Amino acid sequence: MIILKSRREIDRMKVPCRFVAEILNGLRSLVCPGVTTHELEQYASSEAKKRNAKCAFRGYHKYPSSLCCSPNDQVVHGLPTKIPLISGDILSLDFGVVYDGFYGDAAITVPVGDVSDAAKKLLAVTEASLYAAIDMAVSGNSLGDISSAVQSYVEFRGYSVVRDFVGHGIGKNLHEDPQIPNYGVAGRGVKLKPGMVLAIEPMINEKSHEVKVLNDDWTVVTCDGGLSAHFEHTVAITENGPEILTRI
Repeated sequence: MIILKSRREIDRMKVPCRFVAEILNGLRSLVCPGVTTHELEQYASSEAKKRNAKCAFRGYHKYPSSLCCSPNDQVVHGLPTKIPLISGDILSLDFGVVYDGFYGDAAITVPVGDVSDAAKKLLAVTEASLYAAIDMAVSGNSLGDISSAVQSYVEFRGYSVVRDFVGHGIGKNLHEDPQIPNYGVAGRGVKLKPGMVLAIEPMINEKSHEVKVLNDDWTVVTCDGGLSAHFEHTVAITENGPEILTRI
């Protein structure tokens, strides 16, 4: 069941979403060769605590950390480690909080030091595909318009869309209906209405779309070792168009 939010509820969601945006922005500035994802995890947890917000991921389905840290061929749900990052890595950071009964959720992928042109292009295309999808998050459109926007944008440029993991509705729960695949047919699926709040999150692979879960039961990696990038915003559908709640 899709839960529509009132204008007042969307305004309340702006607070945890702003917290997520601020903390991800801080994390972006900390990413450099030599830093560990464990240190980034500590920073995110500390910053959430300063804002009297609860980290959304820790304990969710027994996930052991507050921050998902997924370098290079890791797609999503990577666990923080004490292994230093090195120049040339890329790092996906997925973070969420709950505050005043509502959730915010967003993700970025950032370069570590000097990265290859191929990595820079993957990041740029993945982020651009997110905004192509957001442009379709308009009342009267369908869910398939969002999904198709991602797929067509990235596949035209030679990349592949992860199919095993999807975006989602969000509100008083971290994951709500509807699921939002990053592939699909324009014009199909649920009709979009004002009051829907969606976590739109393209996960794009450099090579094949195929992924697998490692033995830790969390970390998802590309099967072929190719790079993967992930960007996400929490977006409200309003009568005046899409409103990005996790934008600074």
